[in-house]
Amino acid sequence: MNSDEFRKYGHEIVEWIARYYENIEQYPVRSRSLPGSVKARLPLAPPAESQPFDTLLKDFNEIIMPGITHWQSPNFFAYFPANSSPPSVLAEMLTAALGTQCMIWETSPAAAELEERMMEWLRDMTGLPDYFEGVIQDTASTATLVALLTAREKVSSFRSNSSGLFTSGILRVYCSSQSHSSVEKGSGIAGIGRENVVRIPVRKDYSLDPDELRKAIDHDLAAGYTPCCVVATIGTTGTTAIDPLRLIGEICSEKGIWLHVDAALGGTALLLPEMRWMADGIEYVDSFVFNPHKWMFTNFDCSAYFVRDAASLIRTFDILPEYLRTRTRGKVNDYRDWGIQLGRRFRALKLWAVIRTYGVDQLRSKIREHLRLAKILSGMIEADKEFRIMAPVHLNTVCFRWQPPGITDDEADRMNEKLNHALNDSGKIYLTHTRADGRYILRMVTAQTAVEERHVTEAWRLIRETASAISSQRGAVDID
Repeated sequence: MNSDEFRKYGHEIVEWIARYYENIEQYPVRSRSLPGSVKARLPLAPPAESQPFDTLLKDFNEIIMPGITHWQSPNFFAYFPANSSPPSVLAEMLTAALGTQCMIWETSPAAAELEERMMEWLRDMTGLPDYFEGVIQDTASTATLVALLTAREKVSSFRSNSSGLFTSGILRVYCSSQSHSSVEKGSGIAGIGRENVVRIPVRKDYSLDPDELRKAIDHDLAAGYTPCCVVATIGTTGTTAIDPLRLIGEICSEKGIWLHVDAALGGTALLLPEMRWMADGIEYVDSFVFNPHKWMFTNFDCSAYFVRDAASLIRTFDILPEYLRTRTRGKVNDYRDWGIQLGRRFRALKLWAVIRTYGVDQLRSKIREHLRLAKILSGMIEADKEFRIMAPVHLNTVCFRWQPPGITDDEADRMNEKLNHALNDSGKIYLTHTRADGRYILRMVTAQTAVEERHVTEAWRLIRETASAISSQRGAVDID
């Protein structure tokens, strides 16, 4: 592809992206593709000769687009926000064009120093302590693994990396029963073992119970285990529960245990001074992660990871082959020493674009609006005698359940599942579910970049109408 062709197709793609955002509500939110249907339309072997780029764009529209679930649709209320925005997309194009390898300062000084400044901006924007230092990881799962590995090294006096885990005894990791699966996955990868993850019972609001945490730690100490790390959460995956950091932190400080906070979703809300009650006790925290790629309009991937003690983080991951020796080592941040990967993308550029284009005030305004929409939705649900709110609404996620009078819990489970499938199959909205206290619960997330009150009220109308249609067919509840 020569420069003229690049310009031609580049303009066409930017125009396509602009039209896509303008018309995104016309697409079915969840893809209607059947398993294997996309692959069946792709050739078994790659082309031997070059093909015109026009044919790729044609196949993209005809083959790929029908198999896309539209996460940027304002009618996408499932899982969690994975927000993009026009400034983030444009910056990503620049990142792709530069193809920068951001492993050490010398491979791109601007990338390293922009990342350092962006992490300082985020730290200050969210009210985190000024002693925190930050690095951009790819995902919160990676950041949690990094925290577990650093905690493992600290508790073993940095012997595990060199001598192996057998020198450290049996390590234990603690988190609530509502915590993200990345805690178990990371503990397995770190050699601690999934069986050594202790799931702590939760309180009525689904937050970790500090009394139960203390009991579990004391029991393990008496049994000869070595407590390694506690993972608290600001915005759990299922119900967006907020764990009590101060009470947890006091225990960790007393016992000398690393405290990591997974605020992948909820951390963005700390941009709002009125939401910083969630971080009460942050002075006890050793590491903290939140995802601008979830709720801060920065396209995937961009995960902000902060540590109190950067020296321990670097000591955990530092390794120096000859080809990476430089004259600037020790004078600058070589971010390949701050995590797992050697090769790193220039993620700071899109974060810079988003923060500068929106400004802190507009970012706060949009986050407040998403919180307002969640309150509006919860109010409509509370006003309906056939529906119940199932968890406190602190953030942008409303957990609710269809429970008509006279219906048993088991039958309501089946009806809620049928309602969920019917709504998603309609293509008009997309919801997901969780289970709490053993019951099937619907989740609706009001935090897409372009979501407005009209989308939320229309979604609620559709939910009620679909539930009414299912109710009229009672006796024939049939779950696929």
